[in-house]
Amino acid sequence: MLSASGRWVLAYNGEVYNHMALRAQLEAKGQAPSWRGHSDTETLLACVEAWGVTETLQQSTGMFAIALWDRQERVLWLARDRIGEKPLYYGWQGDTFLFGSELKALRAHPAFNAAVDRGALALLVRHNYVPGPYSIYQGIRKLAPGTSLRIGPGQRDVEPVAYWSLAEVAEQGVARPFQGSDDEALLALEEHLGNAVRGQMMADVPLGAMLSGGIDSTAVTALMQANSARPVRTFTIGFDEKQYDEATHARAVAKHLGTEHTELRLSGNDALALVPRLATMYDEAFADSSQLPTHMVMALARKHVTVALSGDGGDEFFGGYNRYAHGPKTWNRIRWMPQPLRRAVGAGLMALPAETINQVFGGLAGRAGIALPGDKAHKLGARLNHVRSADDLNVSLASEWSEYPGLVLGTGMPANLLDDRSRWPKLPDSVQRMMALDALTYLPDDIMVKVDRAAMAVSLETRAPFLDHSLIQFAWSLPMHMKLRNGQGKWLLRRLVDRHVPPALMNRPKMGFGIPLDQWLRGPLREWAENLLSEERLLREGYFYPKPIRKTWLRHQSGQASCGYRLWSVLMFQAWLENENASKDLPG
Repeated sequence: MLSASGRWVLAYNGEVYNHMALRAQLEAKGQAPSWRGHSDTETLLACVEAWGVTETLQQSTGMFAIALWDRQERVLWLARDRIGEKPLYYGWQGDTFLFGSELKALRAHPAFNAAVDRGALALLVRHNYVPGPYSIYQGIRKLAPGTSLRIGPGQRDVEPVAYWSLAEVAEQGVARPFQGSDDEALLALEEHLGNAVRGQMMADVPLGAMLSGGIDSTAVTALMQANSARPVRTFTIGFDEKQYDEATHARAVAKHLGTEHTELRLSGNDALALVPRLATMYDEAFADSSQLPTHMVMALARKHVTVALSGDGGDEFFGGYNRYAHGPKTWNRIRWMPQPLRRAVGAGLMALPAETINQVFGGLAGRAGIALPGDKAHKLGARLNHVRSADDLNVSLASEWSEYPGLVLGTGMPANLLDDRSRWPKLPDSVQRMMALDALTYLPDDIMVKVDRAAMAVSLETRAPFLDHSLIQFAWSLPMHMKLRNGQGKWLLRRLVDRHVPPALMNRPKMGFGIPLDQWLRGPLREWAENLLSEERLLREGYFYPKPIRKTWLRHQSGQASCGYRLWSVLMFQAWLENENASKDLPG
């Protein structure tokens, strides 16, 4: 779209939720053009003409990727929303500067060189996603959340500049904490989250919500229903394997809130049918296995609504992940152990198959707030030989292949935020540091990638009220005892949900959006995986050392270990590479 003066040209992906308020500001100051329509695209252009690019970004609340061309100065601006809900890739290929919201768009250009970045592949294997600023292609970067990039004539080596910093928000919030009582904090939380939900419910199309039955999605759905005259449409995915199935809980919450609820069950055969589409859906290799149910629930929702709200972000900002509560306890229990003893304990934890531990100790662990204890025991056991501090333990728990750093041929681990502690937010304890790192890495590069691509594949728009920057600033000001209390995460957020849903419906271990991947890789997905992980194929393609992969695959198939989530990163790269090679062979 062209601005009213004709100076600015905007290409834009996303939604600015407060654009009508921005219009009102322009009109009050006599800076508004003669409006041609009602779109937020036109609002953004008018704001840029009146205030400039940076102030416009700082005033905007929403999710967006923006490319803005200044015809007068011949300057290109790229910008991305504060948390990174919407993707934006860019980079030089020879003398050509490419940018776009999909890697497919960049690949279509004749100058594009589709060489795999082996360092990015090493990061993928470690984390199950490629963290920014890297992409799977050499020379192509992801624009960091909350930044803009300005490229003028003759410029080439320019760096993004932050217009909003999550690290600074975290540091400032901890330095100047909320001073009120628990009750005052609860009222403030309901006000902040309620404002975010109401702002994101503004839509002239059918609206719904993703409801897992967990704390975050229940909080969003409850506030949506409180602000809606009609039953909210809610959607969930269930599994036949009970230890992964939250559908029963979601159904009970939906019944209590009075939503119009729809449920779909996902089987191994459903997963097998979907797997071939993942490589094209995610554009670069991406290996969060909950991508499967996420896409299925998006497809389910799109049959009924055009926009859906989700609970993403609640864990990172309110202390929801189990490792926040259990990590310090675990470190205090092992910190005194000599290294040989730690190795022995780790070997002992991995001696029993994860499924056996889940079956034998699942009930006891559930009462302690731990779901799938076997999976967690194996993850901890594999890492006990490598940690020297609480921060080491946290970083290790964010890594899948920690014991095989040399898995990828021809590279080491490139510079990244988790390994460069000089760049970490300056926060006083390890849990706060891990929460901030998760929000800076895992949230934009895993959670948001998973949700955005799964939704866009079915033309569904998703919105996440917990990512409202005013709510994030409030969350970081909350003292830790309002997030973690009595060994339980999201303490204050749970109190909010208790105002809308009986506590008996919510008192259960956190599950996440896991799938029975271990069982599926020994069953309906086994032949597909064996083909991708064959030694001959791995040697021919030349990206991985076959020995550790084959050893892990065979141990998994024998039942000696449960390695499905670790193998998934290799499988997703192999499937992506297969798709890449097939597309190169297409005519034209």
